[in-house]
Amino acid sequence: MGNGDVSTDVSPQDGGHGQPVQAPPDLPLDFEAFYLGHQEFFHDFAEIHLGSRRVAEDVVHHVFLEILGGWNELLQQGDLEQQTLAVLHRGVTRRLQEDGRPPAFLINGPIAKNLDAVRNQLELNSIAGGLYEAILELPTRQFTVIVLRHLLGYPTKRIARYMGLDTRTVDYHGRKGKERLRIRLGLPAPAGKTTKKGVGQ
Repeated sequence: MGNGDVSTDVSPQDGGHGQPVQAPPDLPLDFEAFYLGHQEFFHDFAEIHLGSRRVAEDVVHHVFLEILGGWNELLQQGDLEQQTLAVLHRGVTRRLQEDGRPPAFLINGPIAKNLDAVRNQLELNSIAGGLYEAILELPTRQFTVIVLRHLLGYPTKRIARYMGLDTRTVDYHGRKGKERLRIRLGLPAPAGKTTKKGVGQ
C-alpha cells in the first residue's frame, strides 16, 4: 500500500517471470479519493506507534483492504472518518499485540522528545511512565487528538479534517484528554483555575 497499490499482495521479488500480470480491480472513485486523502496520515499514525515505516506500510495496506472490503457499508452507516480511524486503531493495536510489545512512542528517541513537551505542558515531569500508560487508556477520540496534536504535531484544522469533527470539538476532546490525564495521574488543577464539583468526572 505504501506504493499506492491497493490491489495485490504479490511482491516483485516473488519472481513469476512469464506469468501474466493481473490487472488491478476497478476501485470505487470515492474510495480512491479517500485513500489519496488519508494514506499519508494513516502511514504517519501507524509508524509513530509501530516504530518502523516498513511495518507501518504493511499494517496500513491491510487496514485499507479492510476498509475497501466494507466500503459500501461504511458509506451507508455515516461518520466515515471516525469509523475508518477505528479500523486503523484496531489494525495498529492488533499488530502490537501480535508482536507482544508496547507502542513505539514509548521507546523511540525522537518521539520521546515530543512527549517531553507534552509532559511539560501537563506538568508531568516526574512521572513520565505513568503519562504514557495514561495516554493509552484515554477514550478513542481523546487519545487520537492527544497523539495527533502532541506526538505528530498536527494543527487543529488538520486533525478536525481527519477526524471529521469541528475544530471546537477537537479542542474539547484535547481539553478533556488533558483533564483525564491530570486526574488519572493525581496531579493538582492548574493554578488560577477553579474546579467545579462534578466537572470532568
